[in-house]
Amino acid sequence: MSEAVVETVNLERRYKRGKFPVPALNGVDLEVAKGEILGIIGPSGSGKTTLLNLIGGLDRPSKGTVKVDGVEVSKLEDPQLTDYRLHKVGFVFQFYNLIPTLNAVENVELPMGLAKVGPAEQRERALSLLESVGLDQRSDHMPDELSGGEQQRVAVARALANHPSVVLADEPTGDLDSKSAKKLMEVLKSLRKEEHATFVVVTHDPIVVAECNRVCAIRDGKITRESRVGEDGKILDHSRFVMDALF
Repeated sequence: MSEAVVETVNLERRYKRGKFPVPALNGVDLEVAKGEILGIIGPSGSGKTTLLNLIGGLDRPSKGTVKVDGVEVSKLEDPQLTDYRLHKVGFVFQFYNLIPTLNAVENVELPMGLAKVGPAEQRERALSLLESVGLDQRSDHMPDELSGGEQQRVAVARALANHPSVVLADEPTGDLDSKSAKKLMEVLKSLRKEEHATFVVVTHDPIVVAECNRVCAIRDGKITRESRVGEDGKILDHSRFVMDALF
């Protein structure tokens, strides 16, 4: 594997249910290479979203370490975590989370404004990213004037605005039809090359799995299986892998 952008070592997260600890992650060792699209699959409650939250600095581990670009996220104090989430990580959610009162280009500019990027540079970067996701002609459209797939592509552009080390996507095609899901994955693959972007994608969608470079299956808080995806979009015994991982 080439240079690791994300590295977790013996990562654990336990929550309390009453007096009893409940393990959400139970010793996860994971590396994500620069420029990789890594798929994370597994049944509901297996720990997929918890893993994203720990990498993204939205939660803290009970044990183990998370490093992104050599920065040990698990040791950052709250002000440092805020800066980390703004500059090092991009987030894409299932339901887009665009600001309804801002148009497409303004939504993409938003994180750059928070990072104190100048207005002219914001606009140039935002328009360039919208062109990369195929929406340069819709930059002045409000979210409710865009289809679900278009809104999600705006969300991807926004996630990349501050040149993050990694983009974390939680079920990004969960609210999309098959055609829009395929288009979104085409966009991610293109951005991987254009922006040298790294993606970690939690998904139940076989369309997404087929477009990843590598897929890890999580069950009961542990990585149980791993496979690389070929150029033809297939992994060894693809259907069996997915069925075993999800059910």
